[in-house]
Amino acid sequence: MHPMLNIAIRAARAAGNVIIRQIDYVQDMSVSEKSRNDFVTDVDRKAEAVIIDTILKAYPDHAILAEESGSRGENEYQWIIDPLDGTTNFLHGFPQFAVSIALQHKGVLNQAVVYDPLRQELFTASRGAGAQLNDRRIRVSKRRHLNGALLGTGFPFRENARIEQYIETFRILFPVTAGVRRAGAAALDLAYVACGRLDGFWEFGLQPWDIAAGALLIEEAGGIVSSMEGKQNYLDSGDIIAGNPSLLEELSKQIKTVIKN
Repeated sequence: MHPMLNIAIRAARAAGNVIIRQIDYVQDMSVSEKSRNDFVTDVDRKAEAVIIDTILKAYPDHAILAEESGSRGENEYQWIIDPLDGTTNFLHGFPQFAVSIALQHKGVLNQAVVYDPLRQELFTASRGAGAQLNDRRIRVSKRRHLNGALLGTGFPFRENARIEQYIETFRILFPVTAGVRRAGAAALDLAYVACGRLDGFWEFGLQPWDIAAGALLIEEAGGIVSSMEGKQNYLDSGDIIAGNPSLLEELSKQIKTVIKN
């Protein structure tokens, strides 16, 4: 195992322990609303602090981009952190949330961890070494067409202006698939694409910490991740589609009919 991946795993498990210890005390937590429908709790902050502390003890010069504390430092290595992806789910006791940690080297994603502390499912990837779930190799699904496919998605809750675009995309895709799931934790959705539980995924307006780890998982599991236009700028645009190569071509074609209008 790559030593930097090992540190990411250690950090993710430590954050997961923070989250699980607090799960029965949600009603007593201090909750702030960063923006409309975008919440942060003491657990988010504590889990993020544990992750950053673990990383910087091993690599004190590395840069950090974290959801709650923002960007710190400059280095060719940058860690991209979401300490609790699915905070709203966590607050409601809905069992779909995860820790997401990725590492970029010179702008290229190299290491990834998505950890579901409830199910104790650890998704990991190192560039060129494949993707694993609890140390077992995973692959994207082999489904070739949207017919019969199960897709994941998320609502653009931060951007009201894009709701109509999203609804139109949903209207086109829903009738030609086996179903669409919106579970509320993009990092886990992407991990599920990587292991074949979902055949594909699309969403508008995500942040780098929502996407980075899951994107590398998918790529190392044999899938493709891109922006809606088929470009590799999804970390910057926040608009993402993902799936196996055959399905992605059909999914992208359908979505482009909406975004071009």
